Amino acid sequence: MLPVARLFRLIGLGLVAGPLLAACSPVGLLVSATGVATDTSMTWDIVKHVHGKLTEDDATPCIRLNSVQRALNARCDYVAGSIKSADIARSGLQECALAAATRDPRLWRALPELLDKGATVDTCPGSPLVALADADPCPDFASASPAVLGAIRTLAESDPRAIRHDVFRMLSCPKARAAGLDRVLVTWLDRGKLEPGTLSFSPLDAADPDLLVSRFGRELEVAGHKPEAALDGYEGSLPSGFELALRNSNWAALDWWLYRLPQLANLAPPQGGGQLGWVPLQRVLQPGFLVYPQTQRDMVGFLMARGANPRQKLPFDPSKTVSAFAAEMNSPMLAVLQPPATRSATLADPRATMPALLEATPPVRHAARLQPQAPGKLDTPAQR
Repeated sequence: MLPVARLFRLIGLGLVAGPLLAACSPVGLLVSATGVATDTSMTWDIVKHVHGKLTEDDATPCIRLNSVQRALNARCDYVAGSIKSADIARSGLQECALAAATRDPRLWRALPELLDKGATVDTCPGSPLVALADADPCPDFASASPAVLGAIRTLAESDPRAIRHDVFRMLSCPKARAAGLDRVLVTWLDRGKLEPGTLSFSPLDAADPDLLVSRFGRELEVAGHKPEAALDGYEGSLPSGFELALRNSNWAALDWWLYRLPQLANLAPPQGGGQLGWVPLQRVLQPGFLVYPQTQRDMVGFLMARGANPRQKLPFDPSKTVSAFAAEMNSPMLAVLQPPATRSATLADPRATMPALLEATPPVRHAARLQPQAPGKLDTPAQR
């Protein structure tokens, strides 16, 4: 809504210029076109000033934009082949054309032509794929054409700055795997781009939990990546691999983490630049933390069976334990946190009663080395 003062000002200008604008009606334009074209009087200056005020917030018509600006404006029609190489060098945009085209899936249409016409990531101050991962951790890659997917692979394989935690997670997410973009990760590994000690993150931590327990996850370990490195900080906004597995009740990935780093059952490292660690058992008690709330009881039992202690003190309040936190919020899990002494020590592995939706078979993909294995199932020699 326009500010009140501006609104009154425009109304006043309209009253003054109303009679003058009459000549701008279809009939008036025909009658006085010649006079207007040659008029240098103050009257015409007022008319142009009023018109400018009335239209100053209007979007620039697409016809007045250059070819790159039109291609990267979602409200404008895009015609393949319309981008001019000269406009790429002087686009007039506030950011590099490749970053603008990559960040917004509506503008992916222009990516292949931009690359074909000479746009390079060298002109971008940052990785276009980092911009995309910041905007959406798992975009709808299935909606992209083969040419667009090829352009995204080119951006990933030609820009070393794309090898970051959040981009790695994005390219390993379910929608990326379904579109075959996870092959980029294999290319990075095969080309020596993921050498331990050279990265600002741990690929084991950045990988989607499903991919972590696939053959590719084992290849990362064979290449020298250690689970312990996943406890270090990283540059990125997406959660750690362990937290993502916990949120999604990904039992196979949680088993992977807790077998290698059993201390995670009681204390996980700080995230997002924080100074304090966090307690998984306490997190799963919070409403809204678990993607599948119906697994909360199973999750509590799962963690306790693997060493989680209900008497663990909370880093943000050392005077309080997980059990005290549950009691304070009147959690229905309080009885599970304080099981009777006669209860079976096994607490039966919760996976025996897990909802079928969590046992879903991973989608079939084109590369066996990227195929997540089912819990407890190893690849046979033939599969390798």
